[in-house]
Amino acid sequence: MLDIAPLVRVHVDALLAAQIDMGVCDAMERNAPVGKPADMSAPHLPKVAGIDATVPSPAHTTAPVPPVHPSVSNLPAIPGAMIQDRLAGWVSDLTTLHELTERLIRTGSLDEALREVLRAGAALVGARRGMAVLEPGDGLGPTSTIGLGLAHADLGTIETVPRSATSYGRILDGLPEPAPTRAVPDPAGAPGFPEPTGAPGFPDPVASSHPASSHPASSHPASSHPAPAPHHPMTVPDPIAVPDLLGEAELDPRQREVAARLGYAASYALPLATEAAGKLGAVVWLYDEPAEPAERQRHLVGLYSRHATEHLARLLELERARVQVATVAEELLPSRLPRVPGVQLAARHRTGPRGGGDWYDALPLPEGALGLAVGSVSGTGPSALAAMGRLRASLRAYAVMEGEDPVAVLSDLELLLRLTEPARSATALFAYSEPKQRRLVLAGAGHTPPLIIGDHRTEFVETSLSAPLGMLSCWEAPSIEIAPVPGETVLLYTDGLLRRTGDPMDRAFARLLAAAASVPKADRTDAGAIADHVLRTLLPEGLDHAVDGEDVVLLAARFE
Repeated sequence: MLDIAPLVRVHVDALLAAQIDMGVCDAMERNAPVGKPADMSAPHLPKVAGIDATVPSPAHTTAPVPPVHPSVSNLPAIPGAMIQDRLAGWVSDLTTLHELTERLIRTGSLDEALREVLRAGAALVGARRGMAVLEPGDGLGPTSTIGLGLAHADLGTIETVPRSATSYGRILDGLPEPAPTRAVPDPAGAPGFPEPTGAPGFPDPVASSHPASSHPASSHPASSHPAPAPHHPMTVPDPIAVPDLLGEAELDPRQREVAARLGYAASYALPLATEAAGKLGAVVWLYDEPAEPAERQRHLVGLYSRHATEHLARLLELERARVQVATVAEELLPSRLPRVPGVQLAARHRTGPRGGGDWYDALPLPEGALGLAVGSVSGTGPSALAAMGRLRASLRAYAVMEGEDPVAVLSDLELLLRLTEPARSATALFAYSEPKQRRLVLAGAGHTPPLIIGDHRTEFVETSLSAPLGMLSCWEAPSIEIAPVPGETVLLYTDGLLRRTGDPMDRAFARLLAAAASVPKADRTDAGAIADHVLRTLLPEGLDHAVDGEDVVLLAARFE
């Protein structure tokens, strides 16, 4: 978040000091000693447009007003009013930056943040359209191009222009690779802002609070250690403004053609890079008419872009971590589902941003049987993923040895969990299926009940109430047997599907049942279509909407 309070205090103190100095000079011009009570209490009439300061006071005024010195009456305006106007402008600009950065930090994905940067920058520079290009300098990705007021085809048309001929392309090609070590920020400077001395119209709070005389060279004794190698921070290129594209003599013919086709006549490009975050990309705003942002607009959008780049860098790290966790989770799950006569399988899985331990499995067993399993390990992160992989591998071994008895499979799994990972718990559901006989024997350990979806019924399977694995000294629960009719689908899932809705569990179960009952008749012949319909209905905003969402697992088995 952009903290503007220190800057406001610095500017207010500087303006008050300047106003006091001007008051002293004004008193000296009147040939009156500063600090004399009579002179300080003398009334001063401000000179307002259309009103002469020498006009006598009204009749009810007891003390006569002394005449104003001629040198003062000739002044065009009172300096205090000018300072107040400048202070009001600064406060307004800082308030605008604060509001824009507040909106920016609420974004939770890279695409959402890039769209917010485009909207905020367009408001600051007075443009209507724009384009942001995400292209990290380390080459690890991800890369993307986001448009504002530009269709997908328009972005493709702009990308047909040679990269070296576009302003954002020259910025991206001119950005060097990030330095191996980061420069240490100046503790006296404000984070997210350029040096105060380089900001036009702003006083230098660092110079005023740390005069050169307070840091003599003799106060730093010589050190016996060798001086560290000088650090050369990355040089961020300057923005590129093209106020008149069609009037530019050296404009590339293809760029002129694209600009005329899309109807823009000027551009202003800004790098998305800082010394700390390195190279992330560039953003360019497009004007419908020849134009160029003013100095104040450039300054404001420059301040905003520095903070936006740091926020994008944090989102980039989170996105890369999420992709890595999802890749590891996918590698620990089945790469493909088996083909077993008499049953059609489909699975849907999505790992949460922090990496959970939800899993599923479908294992062919002897004599045409099939083992189906879903489960969830407590905790998040790499340790939960590792525990999930160990439990899944162990359950596969137990299923091969004694898969006809799901209770024995879960009992062995519970014993293994209690001996190897006593501080962890897990829920699991294992089903032994004989597709040709349409017979299903299952047992659950603290897991959500399966759901049967068919033309004549849509209901939850009544499983016995049992504790999760690792919660009791010895787990035991009876198994149940169900016989789905041809065309019915048994849906196994984890509780992350219910928690993603944000509703209480009882309401989430009711919504899941309603979503399953609303599957169109045309989709009931495909297990994958059934799983997709349930997901779309239960989570209309998609699996990626919740930033802190849990894992989601669905395993659908349609019996033929």
